[in-house]
Amino acid sequence: FLSSIGMIGVDELKGEKVGLSVGSTIAGRTDTTGAGVRIPRDVSDTDKYGYECRQTDFDTGIRFAKLDAWAKFKDFQARLRDAILKRQALDRITIGFNGTSAAANTDRVANPLLQDVNIGWLQKYRNEAPARVLKDGKAAGKILIGTGVGADYNNLDALVYDAIANLIAPWHRKDPGLVVILGSNLVHDKYFPLVNKDQPASEKLATDMILAQKRMGGKQPIEVPYVPDGAMLITSLENLAIYWQIGGRRRHVIENPSKSRIENFESSNEDYVVEDYGLGCLIENIELEA
Repeated sequence: FLSSIGMIGVDELKGEKVGLSVGSTIAGRTDTTGAGVRIPRDVSDTDKYGYECRQTDFDTGIRFAKLDAWAKFKDFQARLRDAILKRQALDRITIGFNGTSAAANTDRVANPLLQDVNIGWLQKYRNEAPARVLKDGKAAGKILIGTGVGADYNNLDALVYDAIANLIAPWHRKDPGLVVILGSNLVHDKYFPLVNKDQPASEKLATDMILAQKRMGGKQPIEVPYVPDGAMLITSLENLAIYWQIGGRRRHVIENPSKSRIENFESSNEDYVVEDYGLGCLIENIELEA
């Protein structure tokens, strides 16, 4: 997932977004036979919300006893470093979809999904583009999927179609890069009923084709870890970015005999950025009828 979104190095700690997007249509015509003059427009998308990179610490330590126990493996340091890098990547995904604030002192117990480390993409939509967030249906606080009287949509496909038609900017609705980013629970809710029943061979073939070409509202669903249950973000992967400040990444390793361990201090100044809010929308509080 991280390899598909923008990982953009910036010089300043705070500034305007640097991602390139077009904020409207371009084609048009001006009658120049009389007094009319063709006037080029700057169509690069800009909004009042820039970026602000905040220090994020990735500090780890390993005790001497563990180092001694693993000393026989020549590639132990490489194994450990790879494991740390993988966890750092997963932490960034976790923050991107669950981060709601940037606390001076984070609390891992109260915020197990790193909600207080930084402000993620979903919270950016809630804060900066609330008109593109769908969180209520007929009943406040939930969007009900089913066939009952209180249901808002018969199925998830209808929800996605409707959200694209009403919450995404008109010039972006047919963007071929639009995908549905969601967690495993909604993917399970959509496709489990197809496979959890006895089927004749002809129906089984059709089911296999549906599963092989998964679609949701006509768009490709992208299953990403740590997306909150009952939520989906419809956008292009290129519209999401993590900015990191060039020269703001630091690492210092020290041997601390007083604690019998090696301490690895790492930090990076980062921000989670939605380049163009019009090229996406957030749907949350999705529930399926019991």
